[in-house]
Amino acid sequence: MPDTPKENKKPDNSLLDIIVNVIAPVMILSYMSKEEGKFWHLGPVTAMSIALILPLAFGIWHFVKHKKLNLFSCVGLFAILLTGLITIYLFYVESSRQYVGIIFGIKEAVQPLVIGSLFLITHKMTSPLLNTFLYNDGLFDVKRIKKAVKENNNEPAHNSLLWKCTLIMFGSFCISAVANLALSLYFFKGLSSTLDNWKVEYNEIVGKITGWGFLVIGAPFIFVMAFILYFMIKGLKRITGLKTDDILIAR
Repeated sequence: MPDTPKENKKPDNSLLDIIVNVIAPVMILSYMSKEEGKFWHLGPVTAMSIALILPLAFGIWHFVKHKKLNLFSCVGLFAILLTGLITIYLFYVESSRQYVGIIFGIKEAVQPLVIGSLFLITHKMTSPLLNTFLYNDGLFDVKRIKKAVKENNNEPAHNSLLWKCTLIMFGSFCISAVANLALSLYFFKGLSSTLDNWKVEYNEIVGKITGWGFLVIGAPFIFVMAFILYFMIKGLKRITGLKTDDILIAR
């Protein structure tokens, strides 16, 4: 019986995700937070509100259109809720401003720790997070792989490979948590709690942290994903006997 043709699935637009969830909020916080001067200077509260609402609106739109959650937007929503609550607290509780670096840094560290922990928690569930990120039908011919694993009686080796990849993913998010905390402490160290334009400067720093976080943390994460992909393909070839072209979905 001939093999079932491989089905190509259209992936989400990662560039649009990055623009809406990273680049646009950074630009808004950096250039719209001032009170006056240019027509686009809307003030710190309005600028922060727009920067928070934009990813939320995009996530809702994506869900309505595709009838599925956008993982990038789910993470963004979690960040929005934390950032919004912390911002309100810092804006209106003046005594807390001296701790802004550590407060915001903890928030920035919690996000990757939560995501990384979900890789471990969901590992033995029906839909592990590793499958959402990497080991899915959009990239791998999972049915053929599982069939070959079963025929070779290599289920333990297959499960061990996926667990190792899960641990690598978790470790990368732990490193991201430390890097996020370090970025926050670094950028907020020069912020005075007595400045008249404290809210404006706060927004600008949040924008810097978001932008630099994407560069300092996001870029290395791409290399980690590439390494895991290489590690996974190499392991799957060993335990299935399949070639790379048989493991991956044709593009």
